[in-house]
Amino acid sequence: MLTFIKLGGSLITDKRIESSFRQDVTARVAHEIAAALRDKPALRVLIGHGSGSFGHFAAKRYRTIEGVHTPEEWRGFAEVATTAAELNYLVAKTLHTAGVPVWRLQPSASALACDGRIAHLSAEPVQQALERGLVPLVYGDVALDTVRGGTIISTETIFFYLAHHIRVNQILLLGEVAGVYDQNGIVIPEITPDNIADIENALGGSSGTDVTGGMETKVRDMLALTQRKRGLTIRIMDGTQPDLLRRTLLDETQSGTLIHTN
Repeated sequence: MLTFIKLGGSLITDKRIESSFRQDVTARVAHEIAAALRDKPALRVLIGHGSGSFGHFAAKRYRTIEGVHTPEEWRGFAEVATTAAELNYLVAKTLHTAGVPVWRLQPSASALACDGRIAHLSAEPVQQALERGLVPLVYGDVALDTVRGGTIISTETIFFYLAHHIRVNQILLLGEVAGVYDQNGIVIPEITPDNIADIENALGGSSGTDVTGGMETKVRDMLALTQRKRGLTIRIMDGTQPDLLRRTLLDETQSGTLIHTN
């Protein structure tokens, strides 16, 4: 049973304040993951996290996602990579302290994009880590791009690519919201190809600074992934609720919005 877990940038940082790490929230989530791994030995986990108020502020200043060509833009490219890696270190250290056997894998070290889409990313180290009981940790990062020069690759984009090379059973996306809301502020229990057109108006952007798109982008990308990978389920859920992640990993509860293909 392999689960991809995304710790949203809005959850582990304050996206309104540059370089603001929510260590207490991250530590709580880390302990929940560690507890689930102890209680369910067959569970395998890959963790990814957004760049939140670290990478996104620099990326917005230099418009990195749109392309990298000038010397100033390449310096910005390097700055985005550095700040994203800073947050990744903090997350990894917090997971390690909680007892999670985490292994940091820098996406930009092997990623090559083509007009904003990942064309190559080394999946073999991820597979090998999982087989040895380690927890790979990836994150939103920069990447060289054959069309744009350079760009940003989001955690969801990385998950999308890895899911085509590694068999994954479920993806859990943790943020500050309970799920996807309808126009009345009620959580939509499930999203499928059959009802996506009916809820388009309910999908909007994320709060704070985010250069990789908000809720609409996430939902559309993940629904497309479930259509390509039959049997995969994706859940958007509230990472601020204590113990919810642990119970979800142990199949003790279901919460948030489930994205799947009938």
